[in-house]
Amino acid sequence: MGQKTNPIGNRLGIIRGWESNWYGGNDYGDKLAEDDKIRKYVHARLSKASVSRVIIERTLKLVTVTITTARPGIIIGKGGQEVDKLKEELKKITGKEVQINIFEIKRPELDAFLVASSIARQIENRISYRRAIKMAIAATMRMNAEGIKVQISGRLNGAEMARSEHYKEGRIPLSTFRADIDYALVEAHTTYGRLGVKVWIMKGEVYGKRELSPLVGLSKKQGKGGRGGARENKSRRRK
Repeated sequence: MGQKTNPIGNRLGIIRGWESNWYGGNDYGDKLAEDDKIRKYVHARLSKASVSRVIIERTLKLVTVTITTARPGIIIGKGGQEVDKLKEELKKITGKEVQINIFEIKRPELDAFLVASSIARQIENRISYRRAIKMAIAATMRMNAEGIKVQISGRLNGAEMARSEHYKEGRIPLSTFRADIDYALVEAHTTYGRLGVKVWIMKGEVYGKRELSPLVGLSKKQGKGGRGGARENKSRRRK
């Protein structure tokens, strides 16, 4: 079954944490639908900011939205203006106070969603899918990944019959639960239809107890306090 299931869902509670953290009663479905709406809005609104994950935590009166991105400056904006706008927009969706935290992805080549998005974007710009995939694999392996696998499916090069192609380097032990494998699926929209790009990245193996958080290994660029949060180290907290 390790070959068929989503590698992230298969490791939840073992070496991976959840991206929605809250308790729900009878309104569980409404909260779940709202989480999906928030994620879709953030990805559409920040399409140029290389956003990977949107992690949502809820309390009675506060919704905390944590965004992981390779380009935090675009989200924060000059003097924090852009993040303040985003905060107000999310308040209209949730009807509650919203706090936004931003975490920087130092090595985007090891993030499956960003790698898959990069491949899809190049295909949409009419770059050869084989070239885009090979460049992505080389960049990921240069960052000391233990393995990467890419699958692309659809009408490749406009062929009449859809097919799938696989590219792999290194190892991807899907049945090993301690294997830290990141996974993502992104669609490329072309003139001859949609192509599905799947990426698996093996970062290493986890031994012993690990904090079950999707933010392990990321650096915080903006946190609590101020209008959109306090910036790390060099910037002062705005009052």
